Amino acid sequence: MLYTNLKHLETEQEARDAVANNENVMICCGRMGPMCLPVYTIIEELEPIYTHITFYDQDFDIPAADFIKSLPNCASFMGLPFTVYFKNGEVVAATSSIQSKDQVTTILDTKLGD
Repeated sequence: MLYTNLKHLETEQEARDAVANNENVMICCGRMGPMCLPVYTIIEELEPIYTHITFYDQDFDIPAADFIKSLPNCASFMGLPFTVYFKNGEVVAATSSIQSKDQVTTILDTKLGD
């Protein structure tokens, strides 16, 4: 389990339900490492501002992470975390490796805006 203040997805079914039952979803799939920790911190800061988006984390090293790792949008990713943005059940953006707050908010505003 990841030690963040985000909601955790621990099974594939939880991930599928999160995407199916929420219009706007961001899932950050990673580890407690130097490339991932800054992204988790950014998400924790943005969560109270972007109330129309449901934010989750997921441990990269559990079988349920195959839900994210097997997405075509993530096929070429080499660095962690894998961050995937869903709108109405469809992937609208995906990034890998460390991201800045500006990079994350640009995606949230352009892909998951009201």
